[in-house]
Amino acid sequence: MLTRPEQLLLALIGEAAIGYPAWLLAMIGHPVMWIGAAITVLERRWNAGIALRRRVIGLALLVLVAGGVGVIGWLIENWARNSLAEVLVIAVAATGLAQRSLDDHVGAVARPLLDGNLGEARAAVARIVGRDTAGLDEQGIAVAATESLAESFCDGVVAPAFWFLVAGLPGLLICKAVNTADSIIGHRDSRYLHFGWAAARSDDLVNFIPARISGVLVCLVGSGGWRTMLHDARHHASPNGGWPEAAMAGVLGRRLGGPVSYDGEPAHRAWLGDGPAPSAPDLRRALWVYRRACLLMWTMAGAIAWLL
Repeated sequence: MLTRPEQLLLALIGEAAIGYPAWLLAMIGHPVMWIGAAITVLERRWNAGIALRRRVIGLALLVLVAGGVGVIGWLIENWARNSLAEVLVIAVAATGLAQRSLDDHVGAVARPLLDGNLGEARAAVARIVGRDTAGLDEQGIAVAATESLAESFCDGVVAPAFWFLVAGLPGLLICKAVNTADSIIGHRDSRYLHFGWAAARSDDLVNFIPARISGVLVCLVGSGGWRTMLHDARHHASPNGGWPEAAMAGVLGRRLGGPVSYDGEPAHRAWLGDGPAPSAPDLRRALWVYRRACLLMWTMAGAIAWLL
């Protein structure tokens, strides 16, 4: 029987090498898409009434969805233990990791940006960020993609890996459910302020330790990240997002953050790091930092497996 760190290492390597097959995505979709669809349907039916009712029902939705996927993960683990079909646990765990897809999505921004094709780069970055992208220049696109890469390293890679180590497949799937709920309903606008409160706070909790691990991993594979991370992470609006983003800014020697707009509304954000804003070559450098951080995480998982 493989230990949990061994299962995680195989899932990380398998997902990085293969990703989520396009034919499987076309045939049945992705587990995160299923979770998102369930949240969307329930939100449309339940998000009504006074503020207190919305908070209670929003919490109930989160418990129902996260608890449901947690039970599914528990059943898979127990079936696999009884039947020695550990490959299923590893395969399902791999679907909760996003090393390959994150690299692909940010690479799809970096390539046209390096070629000077701002139109294609804007279209690609619009798929991975929520801010307004129509007016972004080269530096604006590079900032958006670099920030998304750093933050998603936590949300899509380190956090599910961490919770798999802590609580197995149920922990990983619950982490993905909470993260998906936050991305769909954890907003501060009038529609979701109360209904998505539980999702947003739970996401902060789930990512609290992984965010700091993510920042440390980025600092360990580069130089200059520690000072920026320790000094600037706390200035980020999110209690977690600033750690990997500030670490990435420090390693690159570039400045992230600053003013953006969402749906035409300006948002004033703190600056992270020093120096000029990143350009196209810096985005390519950020991808190499990210890849090295992923490899370091594999090494750590292997070391834990060896020690156990």
